[in-house]
Amino acid sequence: MRIGITLDQPTGPDALLRLTEDLQQAADEGFESAWLPHIFGLDALTALAIAGSRVPGIELATSVVPTYPRHPGALAQQARTTALAVGPGRLSLGIGLSHKIVIENMYGYDFAKPARHMKEYLSVLMPLLEGQPVSYTGETIRANLALEVPNEGSVPVLLAAMGPAMLRLAGRHTDGTVLWLTGPATIRTHIAPIITAAAAEAGRPAPRVVCTLPVCVTDDPDAVRDKAGKVFEAYGSLPSYREMMDREGAAGPADLAIVGTEDQVAARIHEIIASGATEFVGSLFTRGDSAARTRKLLAGLAD
Repeated sequence: MRIGITLDQPTGPDALLRLTEDLQQAADEGFESAWLPHIFGLDALTALAIAGSRVPGIELATSVVPTYPRHPGALAQQARTTALAVGPGRLSLGIGLSHKIVIENMYGYDFAKPARHMKEYLSVLMPLLEGQPVSYTGETIRANLALEVPNEGSVPVLLAAMGPAMLRLAGRHTDGTVLWLTGPATIRTHIAPIITAAAAEAGRPAPRVVCTLPVCVTDDPDAVRDKAGKVFEAYGSLPSYREMMDREGAAGPADLAIVGTEDQVAARIHEIIASGATEFVGSLFTRGDSAARTRKLLAGLAD
């Protein structure tokens, strides 16, 4: 069972130092992967290049870099440079559309054809990550370039995908998907069948299905679940996540948080893996004793 952990986005002038310390802790505890969100703090790839160059071994991944604000050539160049900095086979590039409220209201890009955008984006990104030149003219993306970053091999790509069109794109063109607030029933009946079939039809290996959920080991589940509802409340109003919650029969993010004793949390994670996920990534949202217990359990499951 592959188990990873989500790294916090630290703030302040010592943010990169604290990120490096957090990554070292995750590696020392035996986690197989560490996932850094890309929101409005540290640039995830730049931060992982610095921290990952100082902490060996553990897989590094972004979860996820929005595609609209960056030309795929620029993202491929940055990802390959980060892979060069941290060493071969360590970086996985998680990418996604983000959300209309972010892309249109904050960045000012048109979000009208997200699936078309992503299909064209991957048509440029994937060859460049594999060290190939690309010449492409689409409706939303154009590129005619080659990169000279001196690293070998490719950088795996995981596409944040929940709807059928995006899942088929992920299966046909990338190494898998990274999920957020998506439960086991939805993975079993919707996510895994579509992406796996698409990969098989394209002659690609079985895709990774990375399930990321809030998790907490505690003896006071009601209080912690209430906290989860407040911490992750905003996700309940975003259409893509709302659709996944409706599929799962969840009223809100709190219903998808994995909360309970060690045995209860472990059982839920085993259920997620049995549903078709290839790995689980824990997103911790408490501090103190409960966080320590959660980290210990997750690291134990990775043994």
